Order: sequence, then C-alpha cells, then structure tokens
Amino acid sequence: MNMSVRRIGAVVRKELRDDRRNRTILVAVAIFPLIFLIQPLVVIFLEPGLSPETLSQRHLLLYMLAIPALTPSVLAAYSVAGERQQGSLEPMLSTPIRREEFLLGKALAALLPAVVIAYLVFALFIVCVLLFAQPAVAHALLRGQDIVAQLLLTPLLAGLSIWIGIAISTRSSDARVAQQLSLGASLPLVLLTSLIAFDVIHASTGLMVGLGAVLLVADVQGWRIVSPMFNRERLITGSKG
Repeated sequence: MNMSVRRIGAVVRKELRDDRRNRTILVAVAIFPLIFLIQPLVVIFLEPGLSPETLSQRHLLLYMLAIPALTPSVLAAYSVAGERQQGSLEPMLSTPIRREEFLLGKALAALLPAVVIAYLVFALFIVCVLLFAQPAVAHALLRGQDIVAQLLLTPLLAGLSIWIGIAISTRSSDARVAQQLSLGASLPLVLLTSLIAFDVIHASTGLMVGLGAVLLVADVQGWRIVSPMFNRERLITGSKG
C-alpha cells in the first residue's frame, strides 16, 4: 500500500492546530500528568516512615506510565467524533486521502504530544528526586531498569490507548461520550501499570520485554483492526444527520 507522507503530515498539522485551540482538550491533557506526577512526589516526600528499603520494593517511576495510558485517549477520542460534531469531517473525507492515511495522521497527532508530555513529566520527577530527596532515596528510586522501561513502554502504551480511542471515536457522534468511554477502556492499562509500580506484579526484565512485545504487536494490529471500522460513507452520512 502506497501512502502519502504529505497527506499524513497535513492531517497531523491540522490536528495539532485544532487541539491547541480546544480549551477542553488542553485542560484534560494537563490534568492527568499533574495527578501522576504529584502522587509519587507525595509518597516520597510526605509519607512518614518511608525508608529507602521500602522504596526499593516499589517502582514509582513506572507508576507514571499511567500518563501515556490516559492522556492520548482524550485526544484520540475527540479525533473523529469531535469533527463530526463540528461539521468538519465531511470536507476532509471528500478529499482523495485514504482512510489509512487519515487514521495514521490522527494517531500520530495524538501520539506526539502525549509522548512529549510523558517524557517531560518523567524528567521533572527525576530532577525533583535528584535535587530534593536523600541520596539513598534517589538511589532506591532511580534504577536503570525502570528508566529504560519507562522510555520504551511510554510510546507503546500511548499507541494502544490511541487506537482504542479512535475505534470508539469512529462509532460515536458525541465527543464527550467518546472521551468518557475511551478513558474507561484505558483504565485496565492504568491498573496494570499501577500493579507493577507497587510490586503486586514483580517488574522483572522478562516481564518488561514481554510487555513491550505484546504492546508492539497490539499497536500494529490496532491500526489494522480500526481501519476497516472507518466507513467513509457512513461517517459522511452521519455527519449530515
């Protein structure tokens, strides 16, 4: 299948421009990173009697994997349903753009800001720990395995969350409903990352590699599954109704 980078790029640019103008999306995208940054900082600096030995049994860095699991779902859920509400979907679908190009452009427009935000929050957390936590606490928290897992799993989790959001968005005519359903569908990913963070599920190297492989396959299959769901004629007819 030959796809046009120019058409995909046009969709990405349009989406990023529209998102910057949407205050609701901006607020929602800001809330989740703040929540999952503040929570581990509170645990580190305010929880009484917390020792480096206790922290070494947790993986608080991985707790912030909830950010790429939730943040892009808000953007992705709005991607199709929001345009249907605004009446801007029909003109775009009337162009020669392929549905695979259209969906890939939508997915990339949600992936890029979500990953950037997740990495920035992750970096801010590390800076706070290095500057203000005791050296023993910082050593217990900042483990190489957790940092690598955070860096590698962030885009993979975001990708799966995006395809879930777009799938829901293509079937919904109301953007708010789509966002609520998408957030609900992403909660199992958040639960998984939280169980790993608090060592209910032990974060071994094998688990991280296996989880990364599963997410990579799920991301590729997500595109293939969602594309047939995107019925151009139905969406244009629905946007008129």
